[in-house]
Amino acid sequence: MNAVIYGAGNIGRGFIGTLFSGADYKITFIDAAENIVNAINKIKAYPVKFVSNSESEEIMITGITAINCVNENEAMDCIAKSDIIATAVGVRSLPSIAPVIAGGLRKRFRNNTVPLNIIICENLINADKYLAELIKNYLVENEITQMKEQVGFVETSIGRMVPLQTQDMQEGNILRICTERYAFLPVNKDAFKGSFPEIKGIVPFNNFNFFIQRKFFIHNMGHALCAYLGLLLGETYIADAASRADILFITQNAMIESAQALNKKFNADLQGIMDHIKDLIFRFNNRNLKDTCERVGADTERKLGHQDRFMGAINCCIEQGITPAFISIGAAAALHYHIKMNALAQTEENAASILEIISKLEKNSDAAFLILNMYNKILAGNTPNELLQYALFSGNKQEII
Repeated sequence: MNAVIYGAGNIGRGFIGTLFSGADYKITFIDAAENIVNAINKIKAYPVKFVSNSESEEIMITGITAINCVNENEAMDCIAKSDIIATAVGVRSLPSIAPVIAGGLRKRFRNNTVPLNIIICENLINADKYLAELIKNYLVENEITQMKEQVGFVETSIGRMVPLQTQDMQEGNILRICTERYAFLPVNKDAFKGSFPEIKGIVPFNNFNFFIQRKFFIHNMGHALCAYLGLLLGETYIADAASRADILFITQNAMIESAQALNKKFNADLQGIMDHIKDLIFRFNNRNLKDTCERVGADTERKLGHQDRFMGAINCCIEQGITPAFISIGAAAALHYHIKMNALAQTEENAASILEIISKLEKNSDAAFLILNMYNKILAGNTPNELLQYALFSGNKQEII
């Protein structure tokens, strides 16, 4: 069986490659990094090192090849002959790979009617619809019909945390990936065409909107909140930020706000969500992962987007009658960092303008009021301990840890 993974980076090699390899797929990576492509084709294998605070273990992923993405015809041929595809290129790169995937599908449709599923491993709500629309732009009418009938665009919820790989982590091998052992990949069962592939770790769910929102509004939001408060206090690593009592308290209770909103919205098992939160907090404290606040806090414009981790969680809470006081601390810290990184003046006027333009929040909205209130307290020099005291008295009714 042949698998194509578009993107040989941290998630491509460090997560999806391990899942596909475990199911005995022959993997071809398609990537723009010439040094990575050349190394894969030379060695035909790469090591994955699982690390935790107590142990580490390394495995080898073997029998792999790679194609430089500039070799579009070769990439199309490989896509046309594949049994499964995954993308792990980052949301901003999806438009650049869409024409090549479309070309591969066109070749495939000429003599192959077997369904093909594309596992979309990108941090974007409705990534399935977005990628399908991008590809459709490069197909003619009958090919679009074939795509709808034969190609499954499968949204996923990526939970494994893979940090930027430093030279120390690589240990002289640019292909080595250090990551956590977590290997649970929820996917949208309803999106699959044909039979479901038997791949350990890939778990299909019907009610997938819950899982994708749980990922964004609990995992991504909590992770980013740790990062931005850590950056505010001069911490380098996520584990150092997450181990501070003040940041931990804010992060846990922000995640609880989202948990209660999702519980009400989807009638989901609250205890199951709370167990997930406890597991995430434990994983945020993985010191040997050496994940940095800077990496997790990168791309503030996307993370302040109106459907992304902070605004999506805040709006979900407000819709369900939950006051997102602790989440607003994270959004305010993200806003402060965004203004700093763009060399703007730290003023309420600039902050309100960014919330209106990037986050699509009206200045007089409840969400904008909560965030700007916390932002102004950050500007006034309030510590996280003081911020959490304000949050406690902002009308929250949920259980506080």
